[in-house]
Amino acid sequence: QVQLVESGGGLVQPGGSQRLSCAASGFSFSSYAMRWYRQSPGKERELVAAISSTGGSTNYADSVKGRFTISRDNAKNTVYLQMDSLKPEDTAVYYCNAVGLRVGVPVNYWGQGTQVTVSS
Repeated sequence: QVQLVESGGGLVQPGGSQRLSCAASGFSFSSYAMRWYRQSPGKERELVAAISSTGGSTNYADSVKGRFTISRDNAKNTVYLQMDSLKPEDTAVYYCNAVGLRVGVPVNYWGQGTQVTVSS
């Protein structure tokens, strides 16, 4: 059974830091690219950060570049999102996403999301 379980969300003050984790199971984690998305009320889900299967390549949305860092530990089947210098506009539900091939078929797995609220 495929599972992506996010953790680490919560309330943080503007300018603060938070680290999200996403623990994966049920698929070959090290063969999948991983992404973090976020969605705020009334807005479309947006891609925040992405990392290749080996961790050798990363990409970020312009809105978080220089503040967020995506990383992964293939030995622990976990992907992380380190968020620094947080702003109120970073408030959203953050989702973990895995993209890859399963028996040659493209697949897309999602976690249940974790709420991050940036407020004083």
